[in-house]
Amino acid sequence: MSVAIKIESLSKLYRLGELGRSAFISEWVARLTGRPRPGKEFWALKDVSVEIKQGEVVGVLGRNGAGKSTLLKIISQIMAPTSGRICMKGRVASLLEVGTGFHQELTGRENVFLNGAILGMSRREITSKFDAIAEFSGVEEFLDTPVKRYSSGMRVRLAFAVAAHLNAEIMIIDEVLAVGDAAFQQKCLGKIGEVASAGRTVLFVSHHAAAIANLCKRGLVMQKGQLIFDGTQTEALQFYHQTVSTDDHALQDRQDRTGTGEVRIGRIEFRDTSGGKLNTVESGQDVDVYLFFENHSLRAGSPLSVRLNVSTPHGVPVFTHGNKLVKAEFGELPKHGAFVCRLPKLPLPSATYHLEYRVSSDFRSSDVMDSLTNAATLRVEGGDYFGSGMVPTVRGGITLVNADWRMEEEKEKG
Repeated sequence: MSVAIKIESLSKLYRLGELGRSAFISEWVARLTGRPRPGKEFWALKDVSVEIKQGEVVGVLGRNGAGKSTLLKIISQIMAPTSGRICMKGRVASLLEVGTGFHQELTGRENVFLNGAILGMSRREITSKFDAIAEFSGVEEFLDTPVKRYSSGMRVRLAFAVAAHLNAEIMIIDEVLAVGDAAFQQKCLGKIGEVASAGRTVLFVSHHAAAIANLCKRGLVMQKGQLIFDGTQTEALQFYHQTVSTDDHALQDRQDRTGTGEVRIGRIEFRDTSGGKLNTVESGQDVDVYLFFENHSLRAGSPLSVRLNVSTPHGVPVFTHGNKLVKAEFGELPKHGAFVCRLPKLPLPSATYHLEYRVSSDFRSSDVMDSLTNAATLRVEGGDYFGSGMVPTVRGGITLVNADWRMEEEKEKG
C-alpha cells in the first residue's frame, strides 16, 4: 500500500503580540540591530512526523489548541509551515470550517463549480456529479441564492456534499459533525464510510468519539502541538481518555463553543447537597451540577432553556435533562450566577462520562446562546445504589434502574 501523506518534522511557529505592519517593522528592526524580535513564541505544531497510507481512515484526537486544525490546514495548503515538509499523492478535498473555500457573493451552484475547478476537475466531471451533490445537501431550492444568505447549517451541508462527491483521493474533515441536526450527521457518517470503503484516504478530526470509533482504524493523539500517540483507534481513544481528555471544568479559554454569547458558561462544578465540591461522585449520590454563567446581553423576560446531555466517552447518549422539561423558570438573570441541576440518586454505574451543555431560547430551539461538547468530565465510582451492598458494573448497562420485584401466583384456569 503506497503512502498518501508523508509528513516530516512539521512545525508552525506564531509570535504572539505582533500583528500586521508592526510584525514587519519589528522584523526589520531585529535584523538592523541584531537583537531578537519581541513577542512571545507559540509553537502550534512542533516536529510532527507521520505517514498515512493510501486508503487509510485516520482519526485525530486532542483537546482544543492541541494543533489538530493547524495540521489539517497545512495539509490542505491553506497555510504554510515554519519548517518541515509534506508530500502528498493525489488531489485533496477539505472541509475544515463551515463553508471553507466558498465565495460568499457567489451562489451555491457557482461555488460547487468553483470548488471542483480548484480541485482540477473539468466542467464535465463536475456536471456529472452535480445532481448527487444537490440531492445530498438538501438545499436544492437555494442553489441559485448567494451563499452569504445561507444559514451555517445550509453552508456545511453544501460544503460537505461538495467535498464528499468530487473526485479527490484525499479527504480532510475537521468537525463536520459540529453543525447540523442528528439526521444530517448520520448522513455524513454514512457518506464518510462509503468514501473510506472506496479506497480514498480520510483524515478525520472530531470530538465525537463514537464517530472515530466506528469509522477509523487508526488514531493519532495530539497535545500542545506534538504528536504523542499513534496506534489503532481503540488504543488511541483509550490513551486520549486516560491522559489527555478534558480534565478541568474551566471553560473560559475554550474556542470550540458555539452560540451568540448573550449568556455564556464559564465554569462547571459538581457538588454534594451541602455545597462541597466533588472530584468524583458515587452511584446513588445526590449531585448538584453548577453551571456558572455570565449574562452579557440577555434582555429581562427573554425565554431561556438550559440543557445537559450526559454521554459515555465513546459518545453514546445516556440521558438529557433541561429546565423546560420540568417547567422550571429562572426569572430575570443577574450579571453573574449559576444554573444548578440536581441529579437525585445518580443512576450511573462506575465509569467516566462526558457532559455537554446548551443554553438557548427553547429546549428544541436552534437559537443557541452558548453550547459546548465535552464541557466537563464526570467520574462516577461504584456506590451502594440499591442499598444491598451489590454494585453492578457498567458492563451490565449504562444506567441503574430503581425497580421493585414481587411474585404473584397464577390462578389455575377452571
